[in-house]
This record gives sequence, structure tokens and C-alpha cells, in this order.
Amino acid sequence: MNRVCSIFSQLLQLFPRTEFELSVRQHKAERHARGFTSWGQFVAMLFCQLGRAQSLREICGGLAACEGKLKHLGIPKAPKRSTLAYANEHRPWELYQSVFESLLQKCQQVVGPQKKFRFKNQLLSLDGSLIDLCAVVYDWAKFRRTKGGVKLHLLLDHDGYLPQYVLIEPAKKAEIKVARSLQFQPGTIVVFDRGYTDYKWFASLTKEKVYFVTRSRWNMAYRVIRRRSVPARGNVVCDQIVKLGQGIYRTETLIRRIVVRDPQTKTRFVFLTNHMELAASTIAAIYRDRWQIENFFRLMKQCLRVKTFVGTSANALKTQIWIALIATLLLKYLKLKATFGWSMSNLVALLRQQLFVYRDLWTWLNCPFEPPPALTGIHDQLSLAF
Repeated sequence: MNRVCSIFSQLLQLFPRTEFELSVRQHKAERHARGFTSWGQFVAMLFCQLGRAQSLREICGGLAACEGKLKHLGIPKAPKRSTLAYANEHRPWELYQSVFESLLQKCQQVVGPQKKFRFKNQLLSLDGSLIDLCAVVYDWAKFRRTKGGVKLHLLLDHDGYLPQYVLIEPAKKAEIKVARSLQFQPGTIVVFDRGYTDYKWFASLTKEKVYFVTRSRWNMAYRVIRRRSVPARGNVVCDQIVKLGQGIYRTETLIRRIVVRDPQTKTRFVFLTNHMELAASTIAAIYRDRWQIENFFRLMKQCLRVKTFVGTSANALKTQIWIALIATLLLKYLKLKATFGWSMSNLVALLRQQLFVYRDLWTWLNCPFEPPPALTGIHDQLSLAF
């Protein structure tokens, strides 16, 4: 007979209960709990992400419809809407940040050596993504007169494209303030867009021996110190050593200014970096690879539940975002382990249909379109009827 539990249950086995309960005690998440455990909240909110549930009613109703299968998930019954809403509002969201960090370590162990670039420096991308909210409903996150929002700040490691650092802040907090608070190892290459332009921060990174690659603003003031030779044939237009700013905003830090022409559109792109040894074409390729952090944000917003929320408090919102990050890491872990060439959108869509199917998870991941093996022993049972 088939002794495999549901695929959702097998996904939950990637989160050891002993580690989870240790985090619960560490954050005192069940200090005032009355029957409904943090594990039950985690199962319900992870089902919200993977099952694309739109509301508390849909979460609780979807789990209640699978009443006979909930024992495999480690919960006795589906929660009530009021119970889940209260837990989201009062259970500390820091619990799920700890769960995220534990799963991140497991993903990093699966990632193999990356050979996209020849240099050995660690490559990181820094960016923030705005999550729009209604200023009337989420008055604590008021951003403009009629608009609210929070910003998800992310530092993406290009080895496996896994998040190394995550911070959720009100949208009114400038991205550069978050960037200044980060500490990087010497030799790291950090890529970011023009929103992080700050000449003093550039000088600070250079002093700490941290490299950066970014785009230049159209009105940037600079003074050319030296011109470097460029290949006669290629897309590199110029390669200069400059000093940024003018007047009281002038800095003495030497910055490299590179202009590259797109061979298809003939558009010119101006890059800034403090790395003096890498080829200009490599600098352009590094910035092009920054698009992976945009793909990470797009995966969360299009395939998971981070644009509509089932709670209005700050704690409930952060709880849902952190569990969405956990679900994103879970999908990346499955993709890294699978031998089938999954795209993230297909994996999310098909996994949603298979959550409560009793089938081996890893067999399905590697051969998703092959029928499951026939149940053993069924012919013997049928023979008893005659």
C-alpha cells in the first residue's frame, strides 16, 4: 500500500520540529498561548503562501476541507479565523526570521561553486522593493497623503542567488540610510542602482576596501583625472579615472567611469566603480547580473502573497512577509535539489495543485509529468471479493 504522506507534509519535514520549538522558546512566542501553537500558525500561513489563499476565511476553510490529512501536518485541526488573526497580531514576527535564517543555512549547503565570473570576490546585489499599502487601513505605515507602504530591503548573494540580509522598514525611510548601516567584508563587490548614489558612502566603501558597481546619474558632476585605453573593437566607448562632485561636495576618492554602448539599441550606459583592475566589459556584465535581485522581488510579488495581506497590524504584516520569504527559500531549495529543469513560476503553479497529494516529493520533483506508481496489494484485495 502507499505509505507516503502528503507533499505539504513532506515540505514541512524540512523544518525540524526540535529547532522550531527551540526558536519558539527563545522568542517566548507561546507565552500567552491557549491551545493554538506557533507551529499551527506557521502551517496555516505557509499554506496561505503556497496555496495562494486570499483571506483568513480561505486559509482556515482550505485546511478544514482536508481535515483527515491535517495529522500529517502536525496540527490536530484547522484553526478558527479569529484564532489565526489573533496569533498573527500578537505572536512575535522575529520567530519566523529565525526560521528563515535556519532554512537559509540549509540552502547554502546545497549551492555548488559558481563560475559565472572569473574573479573570486563575493558578489552581492543591494536593492529595496516597495510594497504598497492603503494609508487609511495601515495608518502606522503612512508614506504619502493617501498612500502607505513598507519597503523590503534585500542583499542578494549571487552564489545561488540567495538572500544574505533582509530588513523590513517603513517606506519613508531612505534606502541609503539602510545601506550605510551595512557592513561588508573587504574584497566584496556590491552592486546597486542609482538610488544609492552618495559620494561620502562611496569614499567610505573605498576606504574599507569594498568594491562597488553602479550606474551614473545623468547630472553627475565629475572631473577627469586620467583616461584609460579601450579596445579598438568592442562596445566600450571610454574608460576614465575621475573625481566626483564639485564645490563643497567634491571628493578626492578616485572613481572609475565607464561608458558602454549596447550593440542592439546603441544606447550608452555609464557605470561607476572603484575597482581598477577588472575589464570594462566585466563591470558591465556584473551590473547586468544585478537583474537577479529584481527577479527575486518579482517571484515574491507575482507567485506569493505579499501584495494583499490577511492582517492590518505591523506584526501581522511582517509575519506574512517573513513567511513569504521562507516560502521563496523553500522553492529555491527544491529547485536546487531537483534534477528537472524547473522554472520558478511553473514550480509554484504545479506545487500548488499537488500540496495534498499523497506522492513522494522528490520523485515528483525529478519526474513531474510521469504518473505515480501503481498501488501494491490492490489485486490481492480485489481477489478476496470473489
